[in-house]
Amino acid sequence: MEYFAISNGIPVHILDTKKGEKTILLLHGYLETLYIFNELVEILEKKYRIVAIDLPGHGLSGSNKEVNSMEFCAQVAHDILKKCGIEKAYVAGHSMGGYVAQNCVKLFPETFEGLILLNSTPNADSPEKRADREREIELILSAKLGHLASLSIPKMYAACNLRRMDEKIEETVEISETHDPNGIVACIKGMMARKDTREVLKGMQNLILMFGTEDKFITMQTREQLVAEFPHAKVALIAETGHNSFIENPEAAVEAIDRFING
Repeated sequence: MEYFAISNGIPVHILDTKKGEKTILLLHGYLETLYIFNELVEILEKKYRIVAIDLPGHGLSGSNKEVNSMEFCAQVAHDILKKCGIEKAYVAGHSMGGYVAQNCVKLFPETFEGLILLNSTPNADSPEKRADREREIELILSAKLGHLASLSIPKMYAACNLRRMDEKIEETVEISETHDPNGIVACIKGMMARKDTREVLKGMQNLILMFGTEDKFITMQTREQLVAEFPHAKVALIAETGHNSFIENPEAAVEAIDRFING
């Protein structure tokens, strides 16, 4: 079921499957919408209640700030759970959604039972990454959001999966036309301003890190550093997938999530 609710002064687009004893809140990444999880939801909803939202500034959700901080996005996500009548949930965040998810467990530890990071890290932006984001802002403010999406989104997939993922890539690029450019810029500024969240992960006992072996954005060196730094975390390494592991191999992603939640 899809519907809208007002949270923190903005309309929020929501998907709620309504059924299931345990709930998973899904938070999408940069330039994505809740529809990025369609294939995952089809499998997960057989066992869990799934709630997904368009994060502020993305898709059909509004944006009323100059900077959509990761903390603000977490407040919106938490408020939507309460509006859905949900007291406890696992939160799964992809890439930027993982930054939001980490702030969910930081700000609302009483609500979130576990943290599922889908191709995401606790690292703050490096100076080089901030410079890349500044260039993206310039493109977006020059009315080139669609062009940016068409260049960026294919890079989210392993090269070996590109042809197989053609339809999903085209769909995601087309949906990017629904984004409010100013809202996307506000989210970029929010990512640029975010703090390192290693302390959050160190204090999170119920944690799983999911990586793709061919991820162009999270290098093998970064991945190995994180696994060594957080030995208490479960780790799911999905072979022959890129930054969108949960789309490239949804069955393996669901198996890892199911094993994590149910032991």
